[in-house]
Amino acid sequence: MAERNRKPGIGPWAREYSYLLSQSGLDRESVVNEALQPSVGARSGLFSLDQCLEQPSLLLSQVGIEYPDNAGPRAVRAFISVLQQDLALSVIAPLTLRLFRDGHAPLPDAKRIFLGPADKQTQTASRWFQVPGGERVDEETFVQSAGALTAGWYPAFRRQLGVSPGAYWSSMGLGLGAPFSAVWNRAEPQALCQLAQGWLKQFQNDANQFIDWIPAVFGGQATAIPQRKGCCLKYLLPEGGYCGTCGVHRKERLAALTPQRRTTAPGQWQPGR
Repeated sequence: MAERNRKPGIGPWAREYSYLLSQSGLDRESVVNEALQPSVGARSGLFSLDQCLEQPSLLLSQVGIEYPDNAGPRAVRAFISVLQQDLALSVIAPLTLRLFRDGHAPLPDAKRIFLGPADKQTQTASRWFQVPGGERVDEETFVQSAGALTAGWYPAFRRQLGVSPGAYWSSMGLGLGAPFSAVWNRAEPQALCQLAQGWLKQFQNDANQFIDWIPAVFGGQATAIPQRKGCCLKYLLPEGGYCGTCGVHRKERLAALTPQRRTTAPGQWQPGR
């Protein structure tokens, strides 16, 4: 990775990211601020992620309580998989964005991460949140620790909760790659894809194996998208549908992105989905 003019307070990957954005007339702090969701204040939690990892039946029971009419094994697996994706997008993604903006951020802490009550209006609203606080770490420590933590959570989600390797790791890849998703259609695609893929590789977990950042053309515009190799099973839910990165349509989407065809494949991706 090329060394750029040093920006105080941020790590080498955030510096490279900042340089890439500047080449497209973008400001790193402004981009990240736009991507971060505003704080919603105090929230109540049903139980912590730490409790869930120790006793996965808590999450299974909660799904059964909330969706008694859709409690078959296939539906439960889909609900759990979508909740795991929400964990990646609602907790991991904001922490990574803050790391790129500030140069430091709290680590994902299972004892501080909680599942909020279901929103009766929608089954896909954000559920997981991490309470404020916790020691902030620099980029190097974040990469090393977050990689190990997400790998440590995997056995419970895989063995007890039935989330597939492709679903788990591609969702984590989206969370860890959130700064790049924020500029998917605003920065130079080839350079963005190369930097995003290199960033994921640093975590030394399987996220990099289940996400392919690829240049794409939508409506004549050059973009970069994170193509999942796994599916979160959202399409099985009553309010489902296909995410734009869905692995179900991976082959069709990749075929549609060849130079001979510039059409949008099924499930056009949007940031944060």
